[in-house]
Amino acid sequence: MQIAIVLFDRFTALDAVGPYQVLGSLPGAEVVFAAERPGRIGDDAARLYLSAEAALAEVPHPDVVVVPGGPGQRDQMADGPLHAWLRAADETSAWTTSVCTGSLVLAAAGLLAGRRATSYWLALGELGKLGAIPVTERVVFDDKYVTAAGVSSGIDMGLALAGRIAGDETAQAIQLGIEYDPQPPYHAGSPDHAPAGIVNAMRARSRFILTGRPG
Repeated sequence: MQIAIVLFDRFTALDAVGPYQVLGSLPGAEVVFAAERPGRIGDDAARLYLSAEAALAEVPHPDVVVVPGGPGQRDQMADGPLHAWLRAADETSAWTTSVCTGSLVLAAAGLLAGRRATSYWLALGELGKLGAIPVTERVVFDDKYVTAAGVSSGIDMGLALAGRIAGDETAQAIQLGIEYDPQPPYHAGSPDHAPAGIVNAMRARSRFILTGRPG
């Protein structure tokens, strides 16, 4: 089973590494990091680099597609090589997935039209503009399309998908193997629970973060 994780400049590291850690533990999994051009790809802080060992064209028929998000997502919204590859790969993939604002890329490529999907909480409005049906859930399945909310939810998505692919016991074994037992020190991981001042401050700068246009 080939799992292709897409990389592009200024991706968010955990968006890619979380699913990699989980899905790479599936029996028979072959994980390939792929980009438009092979080489080192920098994350959104330009401090961590992952190696894209393959060009997208070299991975035409992955079983699972994973698209991360991050500030670099803005540069991936216009129709081009990534969108063309996503549409072609989607024709034969068993699962097409995203984490965080990666769902905006899938939607811009036309793959989420009329489908329930989620994204980073500040991006749900943009997702709706692209033809998807925004859902405020952490992981959303709609047929073979699986979208995860913000950055850390990529781990949840990976585990949920592992259960669909290999069964609950295998997914639970993977969860125990990575000791994924979240006990955060603050109850602020959602706009429903975070202090209002923090939520409002993040909303104020969200338009530029997501679109590159001032608010």
